[in-house]
Amino acid sequence: MSIQTDRLDELGQELGEAIAATPEYEAFEEAKAAVENDEEIQAEIRKFQRLREEFMMSRQTGEATQEALQKVQSAQQDLHSKPVMAEYLEAQADLQERLEAVNEAISEPLAVDFGGEAGGCCQD
Repeated sequence: MSIQTDRLDELGQELGEAIAATPEYEAFEEAKAAVENDEEIQAEIRKFQRLREEFMMSRQTGEATQEALQKVQSAQQDLHSKPVMAEYLEAQADLQERLEAVNEAISEPLAVDFGGEAGGCCQD
């Protein structure tokens, strides 16, 4: 490896450590742990996932109904309305916003948005 590549790897490591030290990341980790350690929320997540999987299977077979979709949406709303889950979703959104700002800062001098969607080269 070249000295430049080694330094780039070091900077990447430093960036990762700096991101991990942000209030947004710390809040996300705390909210994630709260969700993972809450048995009631875990049961709600499993219920929602089961309903969603059932709906997806029925959709693939052409048997999906509007009622089934509403049931999935209702379960998702119920899940997201739980305070611990709402805090997690908010922390996740805040972290995503912070990471988008970091991506913009990295991409700006390169005139390339590496965090954006991948596409073909040199399209106008």
